[in-house]
Amino acid sequence: GPVYLSSIISGDNVAGAPEMHYVVFEPGVINNWHTHEGGQILIATDGIGYHQIEGQPVEVLYPGDVAFCPPGVKHWHGGSADTSFAHIAVNTNPEKPGLEWFDILSDEEYAQLPRVKESSDPVVKTTAGSVRGSFHNGIYSYLGIPYAEAKEMFVPASEVTPWDGVRDALDYGATSPQGSFLGGSSSGGGDNNCQNLNIWTPGIHDGGKRPVMVWLHGGGFASGSANDAGYNGTNLSSYGDVVVVGVNHRLNITGFLDLSDYGEKYRYSANVGIMDIIDALQWIQDNIEAFGGDPQNVTVFGQSGGGAKVLALMGTPYAKGLFQKGIIQSGATPTVGETFHSLEVSKRLTELVLEKLNISKNNIEEIQSIPYSELSAAGDAALAQAAQEYQIAAPLAEGYGTEWEPVIEGDFFPTEVLTGDGGFAESGKDIPLLIGSNLNEWTTFNFGGDNTEDTVSEELAAAFATAYPGKPESEAAHVDTLIRPSIRRIMVQKANQGGAPVYGYVFTYEGAGSSYHGAELPLIFRNDGMFGSGGSDEMKDTMADLWVSFARNGVPSADSVPEWEPFTRDNGATMILDETSYMAHHHDEELMKILAPEYDY
Repeated sequence: GPVYLSSIISGDNVAGAPEMHYVVFEPGVINNWHTHEGGQILIATDGIGYHQIEGQPVEVLYPGDVAFCPPGVKHWHGGSADTSFAHIAVNTNPEKPGLEWFDILSDEEYAQLPRVKESSDPVVKTTAGSVRGSFHNGIYSYLGIPYAEAKEMFVPASEVTPWDGVRDALDYGATSPQGSFLGGSSSGGGDNNCQNLNIWTPGIHDGGKRPVMVWLHGGGFASGSANDAGYNGTNLSSYGDVVVVGVNHRLNITGFLDLSDYGEKYRYSANVGIMDIIDALQWIQDNIEAFGGDPQNVTVFGQSGGGAKVLALMGTPYAKGLFQKGIIQSGATPTVGETFHSLEVSKRLTELVLEKLNISKNNIEEIQSIPYSELSAAGDAALAQAAQEYQIAAPLAEGYGTEWEPVIEGDFFPTEVLTGDGGFAESGKDIPLLIGSNLNEWTTFNFGGDNTEDTVSEELAAAFATAYPGKPESEAAHVDTLIRPSIRRIMVQKANQGGAPVYGYVFTYEGAGSSYHGAELPLIFRNDGMFGSGGSDEMKDTMADLWVSFARNGVPSADSVPEWEPFTRDNGATMILDETSYMAHHHDEELMKILAPEYDY
């Protein structure tokens, strides 16, 4: 078929610059395998095309992509079956213009290539109306799509009001008002009607049945959003051929104030923040297939508070059937995740809040018109007083403190996720779980105390060397003891349940200086952002491969990682994730006995 060639810089130019051409392939037209003596650079300018170096996977090239063909290495390129492909071709060494041609790719091989289509108008129809996203570098993005609608505060959201025509999904949507978290201050802003989500996908209307990875952001249950640049799903979606969804939902006092004693409309007010996430998962069930995803293969994953949200979803029967797998990254402490607020604590918090706002049963509806700044201030004061009254230990500081979080009220949450008899919530029994924490977490942050040893005793040094051989002895003073014991207890009780498998890990990679809280995020998302740059491309590949493979088939795997054994209490199997990852067994039990002797799991 036809290929159009025009010269930008000729091979015999006076300046001796590399030869450069503009090349256009018609749809379905490719060239033969060939080599360039001096090498070649391809700069894609229009359409969608293929490029392959011998022995390597086929690359799909979109406008702006650049591909390099090393000197003397066989390769081919050309248009996809459905689109033309234009690029600038630069022969990089004017002193070596040699070109050698070989056979062309067979029709059978070409037919097996991924089908790609260009879309200048990426419109998808949802249950509430059509949305228009954007398309860049091979990924469709849809931002701020409403999945539910909160017409009042402290009340479950309702279905979205349908719209006519096509709604642009080009900008992020509203986020929840931001509450105080771990000693910080409330920043306000936001909107109670913040039920919206962001989608990144390699294909629409293509029957792709891709795994769906639903991201739940951190910030405890008080702050944060899915709109942070570090959570942009473009790179993960492209790398893993998955659909990435980020969810915004109500937080802090707007998501977890228990007004159930003040009217039937407020029956579920204590957990509307989690109900929002469930509404998002139901929207995904109803709509994600049009975005190239598989509604029967949904994984919820989250870090820190986002991991605790995954745990909460595993603990409520209201979420059963809406997701198939869970990933918890550093998402539990003794007072958040291991346990949530009891009904007694929750009701006391409400009493204190309403007292400070001069609200009773007789005028409860006035709470709907109180500015968020006043609500938040009353909530912060109530949290501090209740923590003192119930002697709730602050997670990262001396004394007492607590945060807004889900409430175990007997219906939405029938029991704690970790049941009092050493078991695990029945609704999470069939959910495979990938769970772990980072070696340092908060201990390398100057953030209100760090639970570390002042000196490294001989006993501690020996236990640390056994647990983490090859790590410097000085790092024994910075081993996390806030999150790791809670994570291990969750692993034990989930495994003891005898349901779906548990895969445990400790992340010890120090590409960004230490394995601090959140250090794995730029690796998994393949983004530089609020949690640093992460480290090497090889480690990014490893972490993304593990998370994507688990989302795809329920077993984490990567070429650079040995076979990952499910955890049981007997085998203590835990993957140590580092430049060279390895499978360990009961690796840190003696270390934890020294650092956290009061902890029984």
